[in-house]
Amino acid sequence: MAPHTTPQPDDAPDAERDAFHPDLPDHDHGAGDADSKLPLHARLHHIRADALDGDTAQTGGMRRFAAISGSGVGSQRIWMGQTHVAAQTASSNHHHGESETAIHVVKGHPEFVFLDDSSGTPQEIRIRTSPGDYIFVPPFVPHREENPSPGEEAVVVIARSTQEAIVVNLPELYVLSDEPGEE
Repeated sequence: MAPHTTPQPDDAPDAERDAFHPDLPDHDHGAGDADSKLPLHARLHHIRADALDGDTAQTGGMRRFAAISGSGVGSQRIWMGQTHVAAQTASSNHHHGESETAIHVVKGHPEFVFLDDSSGTPQEIRIRTSPGDYIFVPPFVPHREENPSPGEEAVVVIARSTQEAIVVNLPELYVLSDEPGEE
């Protein structure tokens, strides 16, 4: 099947052509869309890969970059960004408080570790991932991220349900109780 093409006016510059809307100019302002007269919540935002914000909370061996944030685009209930995890790096044991966290593996084979006591004895569970995999971390669940590779950086995209980077470091992993207020 041939790709969809729309006849273009002969006088339209290539940069202003759109295959579906040839009469509309290209309004993709990228990171410089601050010049728009529309309020933040009345327009779409395009954040280019080279415009991610590195002014975020950092952890040794991990570099975090914000893409979608309250300060960047005016989001209120979602934060999204990228984390680069150096080879042979592990986070501390921690949880993310009330925040739900979704992770998409872009590069490498990071591992995610938590405790399961469904058999009656707490057992460390290690989830080994590959590019294209997803991980969901529910609120308050203690876990740890690792990149055991001796030479390959891991890159993950993170989305969370809070604007704050909630990280509660823990001395060890523990099993989250079913009863509210118990740990």
